[in-house]
Amino acid sequence: MKHFTMGELCASTTADARGIKNTPPLQEAGNLKALADNVLDPLREWYGKPVYVNSGYRSPILNRLVGGAANSQHLKGEAADITAGSREENRKLFEYIKSNLPFDQLIDEKNFSWVHVSYKRTGNNRKQVLKL
Repeated sequence: MKHFTMGELCASTTADARGIKNTPPLQEAGNLKALADNVLDPLREWYGKPVYVNSGYRSPILNRLVGGAANSQHLKGEAADITAGSREENRKLFEYIKSNLPFDQLIDEKNFSWVHVSYKRTGNNRKQVLKL
């Protein structure tokens, strides 16, 4: 991981406020590293400016608290919700990922309020593009 830290990929204001330890187990930490190495770092290299992680790994308790899906890839350390600070910039990130990087799911969340991207290090990435 070149541009992202494990701390960034696990940070959560909800976890901090509730005193929840949001530390990923070994498998999930490996998945986060693969997500950073294959998607987030190459994206940051291309973009040339900071890309912020709103939500990365979520422990089961944290995922329930934030209303995450029961089968969320955040639970596996395979997903990150990212932003560059504006809808216009987030659209650029989305389009670049869609055309240039490997991913499992790429989701335009709430008209580019943020971008959800996931990556499976076991391969079998679906390249599924969605709008929520």
